[in-house]
Amino acid sequence: MSEVLRCWPTSDPLYIAYHDEEWGRPVRDDVLLLERLCLEGFQSGLSWITILRKRPRFREVFCGFEPAALAAFGERDVERLLGDAGIIRHRGKIEATIANARAVVALQYGGETLTELLWSFAPAGGQSPAPASLGEMPASTPESKALARELKARGFRFVGPTTAYALMQATGIVNDHLAGCVVREAVEAERAAAAAGARYGFQWTRPSTDRRPAG
Repeated sequence: MSEVLRCWPTSDPLYIAYHDEEWGRPVRDDVLLLERLCLEGFQSGLSWITILRKRPRFREVFCGFEPAALAAFGERDVERLLGDAGIIRHRGKIEATIANARAVVALQYGGETLTELLWSFAPAGGQSPAPASLGEMPASTPESKALARELKARGFRFVGPTTAYALMQATGIVNDHLAGCVVREAVEAERAAAAAGARYGFQWTRPSTDRRPAG
């Protein structure tokens, strides 16, 4: 039996599920995009599996990343979160998460969405050829640099070009699954379906294990 090819070596079931079911799948939902953006910021300097293991607690303490609820957090909330061992206790990243929620609320108040903003930076001309190895994946691109500049101008924090590109990879704005990866074709099919839905004004949704807390 041939070995299943994935984009990075792991035997961790949580990491395998993230690769197969989430990474690169198109996300067109402001709440989920805010979560991904903020968690990419928390990941800076750490491994992604650390973030995945802590993600349920992140969702719990950050109100499921609902922008309006999170935007209302103040200094007392920051101090409370700094004492929570279930998340990454970094003041700058916590404060950036609150600022990012406020930036999303400002976008929505002005008649825009985070979804529209992020996806407007998808590379022109479609998907570039599939990378053959992790070494062929760029750390940033002209589009991610432009996206980072725009996000910062809109009040977002912890969104440099590298973080912006990681966000683009994670949310299907680009498809960097390796050539021959077990899920690359399925991811590209979902991206095509999401793009078609967006052209006709439909919200793309898919069955997923990626769930926010209720309430």
